[in-house]
Amino acid sequence: MACTQLQTMCDPTPQDNNYDAFIRFSAKMNLDSDFSLHDVLKKHFGFSTFKGNQEDIIRNVLDGRNTFVLMPTGGGKSLCYQLPALISPGTAIIISPLIALMKNQVDTMRSFSLEDGVAHFLNSSLNKAQITKVKEDILSGRTKLLYVAPESLTKEENIQFLKQITISFYAIDEAHCISEWGHDFRPEYRRIRPIISEICEAPIMALTATATPKVQHDIQKNLGMLDATIFKASFNRHNLYYEVRQKVNAEKEIIKYIKSHPGKSGIIYCLSRKRVEELAEQLQVNGIKALPYHAGMDASTRSENQDKFLMEDVDVIVATIAFGMGIDKPDVRYVIHYDMPKSLEGYYQETGRAGRDGGEGICIAFYSYKDIQKLEKFMQGKPVAEQEIGKQLLLETVAYAESALCRRKLLLHYFGEVYEPENCETCDNCRDPKTTFDGESYISLLLEVVLELQEKFKAEHVANFLAGHTDSAIKTYKHHKMEMFGAGSEKDARFWNAVIRQALVAQLLQKDIEHYGLLQLTPKGRAFVEQPYPVQLIQDHEFSEEEEDDSVAPAGKSGAVDDELFNILKDLRKKISKQLNLPPFVLFQDTSLEDMCIQYPVNIMELQNISGVGAGKAQRYGQAFVEVIRRYVEEKEITRPQDLVVKSVVNKSGLKVYIIQAIDRKIDLEDICEAKGMDMEDLLDEIEAIVNSGTKLNLDYYINGIIEDDRQQEVYQYFREEAETESIEDAIRVLGTEDYNEEEIRLMRIKFISEMGN
Repeated sequence: MACTQLQTMCDPTPQDNNYDAFIRFSAKMNLDSDFSLHDVLKKHFGFSTFKGNQEDIIRNVLDGRNTFVLMPTGGGKSLCYQLPALISPGTAIIISPLIALMKNQVDTMRSFSLEDGVAHFLNSSLNKAQITKVKEDILSGRTKLLYVAPESLTKEENIQFLKQITISFYAIDEAHCISEWGHDFRPEYRRIRPIISEICEAPIMALTATATPKVQHDIQKNLGMLDATIFKASFNRHNLYYEVRQKVNAEKEIIKYIKSHPGKSGIIYCLSRKRVEELAEQLQVNGIKALPYHAGMDASTRSENQDKFLMEDVDVIVATIAFGMGIDKPDVRYVIHYDMPKSLEGYYQETGRAGRDGGEGICIAFYSYKDIQKLEKFMQGKPVAEQEIGKQLLLETVAYAESALCRRKLLLHYFGEVYEPENCETCDNCRDPKTTFDGESYISLLLEVVLELQEKFKAEHVANFLAGHTDSAIKTYKHHKMEMFGAGSEKDARFWNAVIRQALVAQLLQKDIEHYGLLQLTPKGRAFVEQPYPVQLIQDHEFSEEEEDDSVAPAGKSGAVDDELFNILKDLRKKISKQLNLPPFVLFQDTSLEDMCIQYPVNIMELQNISGVGAGKAQRYGQAFVEVIRRYVEEKEITRPQDLVVKSVVNKSGLKVYIIQAIDRKIDLEDICEAKGMDMEDLLDEIEAIVNSGTKLNLDYYINGIIEDDRQQEVYQYFREEAETESIEDAIRVLGTEDYNEEEIRLMRIKFISEMGN
């Protein structure tokens, strides 16, 4: 059904396109022949010139053509639909996934106009009276831009209402949400095209800041706009600095960074709502003005926190990656990823929120392969195709984090753009170049193997084949029986993955995006096989997979640990443990001793603030330790750096209390996990922290149900008589991986420490 044509000052005929209407509008207003889009730009937005290809995009929209805009964050996408909407007859429908972003955009548009009704949003945050006011303004012709969420667009009452108005064009913002290969796929976005057809036909404009060639094709195909004029700006953000750090002691690193950049605005991204809340709280107790922001908060609190960030009442927002921010703030000076995101597209968009005004933008990501494994676990149970897509996107993220290549070059390559300079000078890899080596023979062998496997396998499979790893896929295809299997076994699969990445960037290999990333030779790669030439490859980062400690860096990792005092305390611990006939780690773990060697607690109250030391443990074992530390501080005339110490949240609170009470009531651990939205690994982390701090917990009701008595006795006896450390890895090595799994040994270690130490 066609839209009802409302009377406009230009009286456009139905066949008029927007540009014709604009020309007739200019004539009607008796404007000079020199009057142009630049005059409109100056009048409404105060700018004298357009940025990049904005003008060409706007003319394309005014000409009534479908338009696809691929422009990085900060490139000025919003103006591309705001300006034509203001000068076109009717109302432009702007489809956006973020309620927060809608409010921000509407406020911005109203600031450019004397008429508040020039822009409205229609979503679930409005009450009935507000919705009535919005509809009145639209019907009166005052509203030039109407922002709607895809969920609101599909409501029958809204469809019937929109059929009554003149629609100038549809603009689909964050269009990557349409694609299953996009980093923030939203199923509702797949329904936009049928709804548009039902309301009325009008030009379509799709805009996104992140889209690989695969995602771009998916968007155009789904919206029925394969004929669209495509405008693609460079993805290179010259002012951004990219760095990846090993995720050890991340909270301290973040606090230290923020305190060294006082007054600057920043965003920290985390994967879970729980981590967002915890990190925001930890920043607050360390004197940093920070607030959380995630989808689980009520709308009013979320909106209030957003406004405080925009108004600079707070410096830092801690947000979930999955929800996104939707905050258009030009002077964000740093973006920190506490957790690596699920895809490079997500990473690029989130880092793009830094330095949108062209000023400084520091992008730091903390990387641990354990985080990637957690993300893989989250995908279990999803459809196979979705798991395949998710795994490929994660592999790209791992590749970016572990690679020693120029990070800018890698990012731009991912989006189909070639970055020519060898050194961008604005990433950690370029500022601190890594070791290079002659890679001609490795590249030659890699390309031969890809051909031998008939270009039908992904990077992971090819790397395992070269390294001689017989995983299930290798066995399924009987590739371990092929002559070339293990031809590169002097190197591991990790090395071969690095070679594959560099061959992709050098355009010797390409990924078949239609088939989940199968490796294929490019014409350049085939020429290399015929006539190899010298190639310099870069040695990848060696990221340790050690688990991060929440309070202090492991021994040897931090120059702040007083080694002399640490050895004194270890000797004292050993002496007392012999007197009590207990393993030393039952008294205080190494991490607690290390924290003592940073904070120098000289009384029992101060000792209770040490990582892993609760009131009970401090009272039971602490007196001798604080006396030794006090004498040491006096003898060495040490000024204790208490003001520089990162404070822990005093009561991590509700969660720990809940866990203690639930265990007292003998609730199964799986039920506790479900109630708190945790996985078993996270729950055991919390229980260990509770027990290590000196609280006694009785898990017999649970352990007896899953571990037989004789097996319990064997593990308990190991910790009682054989164990020199609390290490799970050591326990598994001694007890045997076939007999015990990690979870069983962790449970028995908890039981042992709780009974013997607390």
